[in-house]
Amino acid sequence: MSLVPPYIETLEPYKAGKPISELKRELGLTDIIKLASNENPLGPSPLALEEMKKVMHELHYYPNGGLDLREVLAGRFDVKLGNVIVDAGSEGIMSSIIRTFLCDDDEVLTSEGTFVGLYVLVNSRGVKLVTVPLKDYHFDLQAIAAAINPHTKIIYLANPNNPTGTIFTKHEFDEFMKHVPPHILIILDEAYFEYAKDNPKYPDSMHYRYDNVITLRTFSKVYGLAGIRIGYGFAHDALVTNLLKVKLPFEPSTLAQAAGIGALRDGAFVHRSLEVNAEGIKYLVPELKNLGFTVLPSDANFVMCPMESPAAVTELYNELLKLGVIIRPLPAFRLPHCIRITIGTMPENERLIRSLKTIKSSVLA
Repeated sequence: MSLVPPYIETLEPYKAGKPISELKRELGLTDIIKLASNENPLGPSPLALEEMKKVMHELHYYPNGGLDLREVLAGRFDVKLGNVIVDAGSEGIMSSIIRTFLCDDDEVLTSEGTFVGLYVLVNSRGVKLVTVPLKDYHFDLQAIAAAINPHTKIIYLANPNNPTGTIFTKHEFDEFMKHVPPHILIILDEAYFEYAKDNPKYPDSMHYRYDNVITLRTFSKVYGLAGIRIGYGFAHDALVTNLLKVKLPFEPSTLAQAAGIGALRDGAFVHRSLEVNAEGIKYLVPELKNLGFTVLPSDANFVMCPMESPAAVTELYNELLKLGVIIRPLPAFRLPHCIRITIGTMPENERLIRSLKTIKSSVLA
């Protein structure tokens, strides 16, 4: 008998975008920009950094499990403390969901071409993952509803979707929920909701609630705190009560909790981050189209471009690396013919376009 279960032995682990330090070692480059991992190009929230400094002297104490941040979030969003959970990133909460609610015969249902972290977590549990194809690079909610069967326990939806940047609308979501039995849990991943919330068609889940929906959000994107690992979620108190039984008791860390509390007060930083993102999309989309790329409409802080083949993706990716520009090819997201480009600062966006023009004759011709 093997010590390792077969679903672990065959598991493909999550591989993050290439780090800047790795590219420096490989190619000896010093001037590198990373447009691969949807990070905030402005850096972390200044108020988050200030709040972290205040608790540095408390690091010899164990964290309180995020209680302080939960209280702040409950007040900010006008919900009860029992409706809020926090953890080491929204993926931390997602991991607890997988461990809390799934039994061996249960199935998870989602889309082909969504967040790779979900695929890894489900496969690591050894339960069946059922996927439905995207429709024009959008979640096909009608097809997902039609795929529900007696074994379906969790449905994962990302809105906006990573890596496509597309959304489903309020009307589409409400129609979809009419077909979802109340015993099925919906994970509604809103990691990029700050970028989409002003779209009048966007169904911000905090404006209306379903008892079988858990909303996940993060401080990694608009607040610039990807490196500290802090995320949060909202759900019916019965769901949160059971999640808290499974969640690691000392997550998030003291520094991460402090960062989240500070970031929530930093409206000026959020406003500036959204401005930079809007400016970048306004510049990049027409420039990319002028170079012959297809660019999907995006309500996030990145754009996705389908290409003619996986080979073209690999070639473009490697040529950009030689010029010190990191983007994200998407085979792990089950979209091997696509690339994802994070919106950077204007100097970074302009450098990307200059780099693409430099290699256009050899790669894009």
